[in-house]
Amino acid sequence: MSLMALLLAVVTVLLSLSQTDAAKDYASALGKSILFYDAQRSGKLPSNNPISWRGDSALGDCVVGGWYDAGDHVKFGLPASAAATVLLWSLNRFKDGYQRANQLDQMYDMIKWGLDYFLNSWDPFKKEFVVQVGDGTLDHGFWGRPEDMTMARPCLKVNTSYPGSDIAGGTAAALAAGAIAFKAKGDNDYSNTLLTAAESLYSFAKTYRGLFTGSHGFYDSDDDRDELCEASIWLYRATQNGQYLEDAKTFVDLTLAWDLSWLSKKPSCQLYLFEETQSNQYKTAIQNYFNSWLPGGTVTYTPCGLAWRSKWGSNREAANTAFLALAAAESGIFPDRLRKWAVEQINFILGDNNHDGGCFSYQIGYGTKYPTHPHHRGASCPNKPAPCGFENLHATTPSPQVLVGAIVGGPEADDSYADNREDYVLNEVALDYNAGFQGALAGIVHLQAKNILPATNNKCPCTN
Repeated sequence: MSLMALLLAVVTVLLSLSQTDAAKDYASALGKSILFYDAQRSGKLPSNNPISWRGDSALGDCVVGGWYDAGDHVKFGLPASAAATVLLWSLNRFKDGYQRANQLDQMYDMIKWGLDYFLNSWDPFKKEFVVQVGDGTLDHGFWGRPEDMTMARPCLKVNTSYPGSDIAGGTAAALAAGAIAFKAKGDNDYSNTLLTAAESLYSFAKTYRGLFTGSHGFYDSDDDRDELCEASIWLYRATQNGQYLEDAKTFVDLTLAWDLSWLSKKPSCQLYLFEETQSNQYKTAIQNYFNSWLPGGTVTYTPCGLAWRSKWGSNREAANTAFLALAAAESGIFPDRLRKWAVEQINFILGDNNHDGGCFSYQIGYGTKYPTHPHHRGASCPNKPAPCGFENLHATTPSPQVLVGAIVGGPEADDSYADNREDYVLNEVALDYNAGFQGALAGIVHLQAKNILPATNNKCPCTN
């Protein structure tokens, strides 16, 4: 190779890396995602509430606070705990990503809202745990602001007679991961409070096994072993008590996982156990998962390159596995392939697609083109004192409030997408939709901080 050719090749590579690094403002997207969770707050809002169109709501709930699940106003325990665990995992794994994005304080503030609610939901003396506030059917008969709700909001609990080890285990995992995060922050008192609750809630879940059956088709689990595996691993990491690690080995499922979601934590448990033991059986299991997701595996890809696992929450599915991929890469699992693939999935969501002429972000408020009709009641309502009702659901005009940071469900398998508030499949937003996405963003900013962000090759790159 001539000297000129060599110089040209070097310049080309540098330009590619520079363009990749500058192509998306991942730090900005991360900060916006945190704001979405702030918009989902229930209860008495703090003085630093950053969402101007939100106010106090559901102050009569049996447990005040927490997050509304999606565009509705039920507080469902399983997706809330799943989202919190992923978010805290990202904080513990990619704390430097939050720091570089100047979002570390905002993240601690946001996630504490959910953790406080979990703490208040658990009574270790009565062995009683509130797992849901509100009824999905009653709730879906209302369209309006959470501040204006008047329907009954039943309090659903599990106890020694009516178990819910899936939600109890999942929440114990979040509490234990939170204990690690706040210990690292230097808040030892709060960390100890979280850890004490995590241990007693895990003991309750392990002793009184059985799936929660009260969500009436909204969030029905099919197993509790994945949640108990998550809880035992995070408790092991928080305490270094070897019994928790042994528990995790009994709960892990090494068969091929379909996805990482509120329903299935199977692949995360496989990765956790590989990280803690370096055993080939866990390594093989998680490698098999990624081989099924990477091109050439069993997952469908849209023409522009989104790994399309299902019609419902296609962006969520891809983003969750993108986060898992970035975490696995840190532990030596296919590092180059997984990092490149994960960044490309997030790039698709942030604009490397062909919708609306290209450069369309599926994160609301990012860029200049994004969804303006999310299936979200509060955002569809004008400022008070204007009324809000089902006519606002059916309105064809953009939502009066911008639900900054939310990820909508996403496109069909052919990349088609309609920004239609009444189409809740493609335009739903939810706690678990943003969790893996935000975690992946923290992981990508971490790669930027380490100067190892990979060059990408998205099929429909944004050129604006």
